[in-house]
Parts: sequence; structure tokens; C-alpha cells
Amino acid sequence: MKKLIADIHMHTLVSGHAYGTIREMAAAARAQGLQLIGISEHAPGIPGTVEPFYYLNLQVIPKCLYGTEILHGCEINVLNTGKLSLEQKYIDYLDYAIAGIHTQCYQDEGREKNTTNLIACIKHKKVFFVSHPDDDHTPLDYERLVQAAKQYHVALEVNNSSLVKKEQRPNCYHNYRTMLALCRQYQVPVIVSSDAHDPSWVGRFDLAYDLLEESGIEDALILNNSIEKLKQFMGIPAGSL
Repeated sequence: MKKLIADIHMHTLVSGHAYGTIREMAAAARAQGLQLIGISEHAPGIPGTVEPFYYLNLQVIPKCLYGTEILHGCEINVLNTGKLSLEQKYIDYLDYAIAGIHTQCYQDEGREKNTTNLIACIKHKKVFFVSHPDDDHTPLDYERLVQAAKQYHVALEVNNSSLVKKEQRPNCYHNYRTMLALCRQYQVPVIVSSDAHDPSWVGRFDLAYDLLEESGIEDALILNNSIEKLKQFMGIPAGSL
């Protein structure tokens, strides 16, 4: 497999339960040989996270730090209403959005309804990624999810942090194997993320990498082994800083 050179799912201290600054995350990324990172703070619904007003001022942050390009996203919660937890007026300021189910602000409604709620959220034009679709606390129908991801131009995440914390995320390995087999079948792209909450975890993909190799996933389906491919997927002009 080709080397992964971007990490677009990580959190800084403003998410409320993470422990690095943007500059510390960028410095760690540079040390790991990453060319691009995405800062994706938690949206409303997660205890202690940043007020949405934060997203209105992203333009003051340098677009490159320590030689690493910086994009700004948000990990937005899927709600039981099938809506995103961040208002459109804030989403407009993002480079991209990640949609994900978090049990802190979502109650399990069963496999089919959970999947329906998630699919409703990935229809949003700024949502390009689904975070950690792996936890049986909120089970998903992977056949439906993968087909919807293909239809709505969304990549599904393989989250290294989930694999590290597998005891807290029941059946995550089995679920990822199911999802990746379907991604191969339907040619749906995947994104590999550290989900770092501290600089020491930035660019850590080891367990995800092993799982991808085991699954036989093609390099062509992995978005973050090429900056050009990743940006093209998100509609960001190549070479833009």
C-alpha cells in the first residue's frame, strides 16, 4: 500500500476533551511526514466543545504551518431527527464536514433507523466523510450505507482510534471488514484517519493500515495517499494554500 500523507480527522483542545493546539498538531504532522491535515473540531452536542462562533473566524489561521497544509472541517453529529448538529450559517465557513454518530447526543434506534438518519445527513453537499461507522452501540446496515456513500459522493472512514479502543467500540473490526468488502464491491472510496486528540497521535494509522492490507483494498480507493486525489474529491483546487 502507498504511504498515507494526509490526516483530516483530528481535534484540538477547543473540542473540550483533546489536548493540543493547532500549531502543535501541525508540528506533529510535519514530524510524521504528512503534507496536509484537517482540523475537525466537534460540533454542538459533545460536552465541552467549542461554540459555533469559532467557525466564523477560521480565515485568520495560516493555511500552512511548518510546511504542512491546513484545512478546516468539523465533525458534525448525526441527530435522531436525521439532521446535522451544526447550523448551515457555520457550515458555510468550512472546507469540509464529517458526519458521525456519537452516543453523547444520539440514542440508538436500531440498525435500519440509524442508517436512515446517517444517510439523511450525508446528503448535505459539504459532507464528504463519515466518521467511525464501526460501533455496535449504534449498529448500521453496511450494504445500504456503502451504496448511499457512492450515490452521494461520500467516503467512509477507517478510524485508527476505534481500533485502538476496540473494547469500547463493540465489533469494530468485524464491522470494518464487512464495510471494506462492500467498498471494494461497489468501488466506494475510504479515508483513513487517526482521530487524534493529542499531538502524539497525529498520523498514527498502524492498525488501520494493517486492516486495509488484510482487506485487499486497492490504493485507488484510498483518498489520503494522494493530496491531488483528496482535494479533487472535496472540490478543492489542486495546489491551493
